[in-house]
Amino acid sequence: MRGLIVKEPYASMIVKGDKKWEIRRRKTNIRGKVYIISNGEIIGSAELVDVIGPFSVEDLMELKEMHKADEKFLREYARGERLFAWVFENPKEFEEKRKVKVPRGAQVWIRVDDSLFMVKCITY
Repeated sequence: MRGLIVKEPYASMIVKGDKKWEIRRRKTNIRGKVYIISNGEIIGSAELVDVIGPFSVEDLMELKEMHKADEKFLREYARGERLFAWVFENPKEFEEKRKVKVPRGAQVWIRVDDSLFMVKCITY
């Protein structure tokens, strides 16, 4: 399965269900369950169900409850370009975090071997 690299505090917000959209500069064709990876650990999973956009920063500020990012962050991240929302559903936070080797240079996705990863989930 794939693992999506997300910085904190956004990674924890996704797996707890507080953040429905992850804002990215590019679209992705990947759909389905993905692991959420932060600081070299798999912290949970969620289903990537859609990608919508492109959005301007102004558009996204009207929808802040979906992505939780502030305007300053979005403007710096966008670098004048339009942004996309990766839409997540069915988040699960894992009781036990699992260290994962993030290959040098990986910035968005890594492959995770499911057979090495049996977890208990926290239910909200």
